[in-house]
Parts: sequence; structure tokens; C-alpha cells
Amino acid sequence: MPKLKVGLQAMPTEDFRQAATPLILDELVDVLEWSFDANWDKADHQYPEWFESLIQVYSDENSLLGHGIRLSALSAKTSPRQLKWLARLEHECTERNYLHISEHFGFFEAAGLIDGAPLPVPYTKEAVAIGRNMLSKIIEASSKDVGLENLALAFNKDEAQNQGKFLEDLLDNSKCFLLLDLHNLYCQIFNFNLNPKDHLSSYPLHKVRQIHLSGGSFSKSWSGKRDAIRRDTHDGPVPAEVFGLLEMAVTMCPNLEFVILERLGNTMDGEDDFNQFRADFEKMHRIVRGDRS
Repeated sequence: MPKLKVGLQAMPTEDFRQAATPLILDELVDVLEWSFDANWDKADHQYPEWFESLIQVYSDENSLLGHGIRLSALSAKTSPRQLKWLARLEHECTERNYLHISEHFGFFEAAGLIDGAPLPVPYTKEAVAIGRNMLSKIIEASSKDVGLENLALAFNKDEAQNQGKFLEDLLDNSKCFLLLDLHNLYCQIFNFNLNPKDHLSSYPLHKVRQIHLSGGSFSKSWSGKRDAIRRDTHDGPVPAEVFGLLEMAVTMCPNLEFVILERLGNTMDGEDDFNQFRADFEKMHRIVRGDRS
């Protein structure tokens, strides 16, 4: 296996700049991942000069990963907005040098949902066909290999346990891969009381090229039948359970290339949070490089 590369999800915010700069200057950040479409729907989508320069440096060094968040890959019909997204992606991939492109499993292309997180869809042959068709459109527009990220949310235990098989069917193309988000996996494990190793093994691990790590939060259950549910909010430290999943995954994913730490911008407040972010990155780095200490 080639040497695994570790990196960060880039955020155009001051807290990210302060937390990440020492890691970047120490040359610990092999790659950056950038959600290129985050502001496409906003009238003012300018970024700070330091951020544009940072993205360009990693692009020039062939060390930039593209991660879309606004497509809605499993929508039943392709909308004019999605066609516009695909056209912008084609242009984006001529402007910057991405190693590959990824998007999310699920959909939100519906009234009242478009600004929210992706929702799961039923595992049917029709849904698989829709997803494969959209993946082929992304491949055509980008001229890159394309991945799908597993979803944290599931409406029931069976749906959670079948998501790996669903993704395996969707990614039945040599140019497609799985972006395995371990915090999303942890949300399902916690919320449905699943065995961590068994649930990890239910995914097509031979298709995993990239891994995400992040933190999240707990919310009270509206039903009152349980104390809390785990949510993928990307606003806190990486839990010990997620690091445990990483230790397993790096030995079980034979084609893994990249491991990325994610945290949303404007969720860190001062040196304690910055130090925790760096500590999470350094622990991820040690695990990926084989040092479990």
C-alpha cells in the first residue's frame, strides 16, 4: 500500500486559519479538501485572499481534493439547478487541479429541504439506476474519478444496515469510489446500537479511497423513548469511538489513500479549541502512520 496522505477540510474562516496554520507550516498537511460549491448559490461568494492563495498552492502541488455538498445526487429527476451545477463543475475543474471529486449519498432537491442535510432514499433498483446515472454525469463533467460519502442519517435500523450494500451497487463503476465518513458511521452505530466492527464491515471497504473524521453533538430525542441521538454537526472534537473506527479502517481498507479531518468554520473559540483541533489532527496522523501511542 502506498503511504497514506493526511489532510484537512479547508474553511475560509479565521478560526480555521488560526488553528490550521501551525500544522500547514510544519508540513504535516499533505492534502486539502475544499467544498468548491459551498457558495455557488450566494450572490456574494468571494473568499479571503489568504484562503484563495492556500487553495491555489495545494492545487498547484497536485494535492487538492474536491468535495461537493450542493448537488443532491439521488434526486428522482435532474433539475435545471443540478444541470447548472454540473456545468459549473466542468468549469471548476479547468480552473483548479483536483485529484478527484466527491459528493454525498442522499437527496435534498425538494421544497423546504434544499438548505438542509441530505436525506436517505429507499434502496430500490430505480434509486440505484438514478444514482448511477448522476455519477456518470459528474464523471463526464469533471473528467475525474468520483466518490460518494455515506450518510449519517437513517430512518430505521434496517436502512442503516443496508446502506453499505446500497453504496456498493451505486459505485459499480471503475471510476467510482467510497468516501467513508467514520463519524457518520458512528452516528448509526450509536443511534441503532450496532456492533462497530460488524457495521464497518458491511460497507464495500475495497472501494474506500478516502476517509473523513469529525466530531458532532447529541440532541434530545423528540419521541422521548431515548435520552439522545447522535448528530453529524461537525462542531466538536473527534470522539474516542471514531478514532477506534479509524484504527480498524486503516487495516481493512486496502485501497485507502487519504484521511481528512473535518470541522466547520466558526465553531472554534480561542486557544483551547485550536489546541484540541491540532491534537485531533496529530492523533489522526499517528494512527494513519502506524503509531498507536
